[in-house]
Amino acid sequence: MKVMKEKNIIRIKRYESPCGVLMLGSFGDKLCLCDWQVEKHRDHVDRRLKRMLNAEFKEETSEVIEKAGKQLDEFFAGKRKEFDVPLLFVGTDFQKTVWNELLKIPFGKTISYGEMARRIGRPKAVRAVANANGANSMSIFAPCHRVIGSDHSLTGYGGGLEAKRILLKLESVL
Repeated sequence: MKVMKEKNIIRIKRYESPCGVLMLGSFGDKLCLCDWQVEKHRDHVDRRLKRMLNAEFKEETSEVIEKAGKQLDEFFAGKRKEFDVPLLFVGTDFQKTVWNELLKIPFGKTISYGEMARRIGRPKAVRAVANANGANSMSIFAPCHRVIGSDHSLTGYGGGLEAKRILLKLESVL
């Protein structure tokens, strides 16, 4: 008889932002998800989280989700520039390298994908960096909206280009 391993729980809750609905998710005492509901990679991100954490989603809140929501409220109200919510990145080592590099981009600044690739010591990996950015399940907290094309164009964004525009305007970049 095969024993089924108990599934872990990822708690999830919707967050209404001024530029779209975000799904917030926590695993243990860390935020593991802050992703746009309209995101075309949504189910891909969800499957990755469920598979790598051996977990199922459960709609309920947690202390870290409430803290994240409060800090997002402050961010959108123009009262917060940095977050101090504990994050759990769920992905490959390369993706985690890229996502941790996102945390170093200061509020109100942008960099190109090429610059990002250079910063992680992989100058030729521009496309891989862009793909890792696209797979980021921690929007705003790991600010992939601050990464733009080398020609300063607003290239793809999970929440849509309008959301990216709103976020960069909020940070006085546009």
